[in-house]
Amino acid sequence: MALRPVLAAVGLGLGVAAVSEPGAEPAGPAEAAAAASMPSRRRLEFLAGRRAARRALRAVGLDCGEIPRAGRLPVFPPGRAASISHSAGIAVAVARAPGRDLPLGCDLELRPLPRAASRLVLRADEEWLLDAGECGDDGVPPGARAGWSVTELFSAKEAAWKALAVPTVGRGAEGAAGLRDLLATPCERDLRVCWRAEPAHAVRVRVVPVGAGVFSYVVGRA
Repeated sequence: MALRPVLAAVGLGLGVAAVSEPGAEPAGPAEAAAAASMPSRRRLEFLAGRRAARRALRAVGLDCGEIPRAGRLPVFPPGRAASISHSAGIAVAVARAPGRDLPLGCDLELRPLPRAASRLVLRADEEWLLDAGECGDDGVPPGARAGWSVTELFSAKEAAWKALAVPTVGRGAEGAAGLRDLLATPCERDLRVCWRAEPAHAVRVRVVPVGAGVFSYVVGRA
């Protein structure tokens, strides 16, 4: 995949797996126990995600056995870390190279979202991101890209959500933080994403086309 050297240049390894791969089995008893309680389709996605994570870790020179979970989050052995995403039967993962202090987050969206879904992703002060315009006009910073799709913005925020710690304030009555609690702004050809409650803590997210969909990954702090 052409993305592998691009990610390697920023200290990330990429792993890809498909639910259709034959002979997919848990890598150990903890994975087996987690998978046993899942419906068939979810079980295949879970195991594909673990394979993708192990492949991403191998891409940065790290071996990894089974990857259990705590709640919905994967639990990696010491010295190993990766971010996993699934879409349309494909799992991807990015892993951090040894010695690198990079925030980790990725998201794969192979099914485009309609514009109407923007209300689930954006607040009013971000709606302008959907409108194409000349750089430097209509509030678009000079040199920044305009005309983002809902799919791109959703995916970028999903990747950032995984990389950023849950904010300590401003999480709403139920204490849950959602994508609309994140603020996205253009950063050259990428997006800078932060929690609205903690704007100083931000990551830079790159969004690349993959077929009719997109793949987003955090390239560093912003």
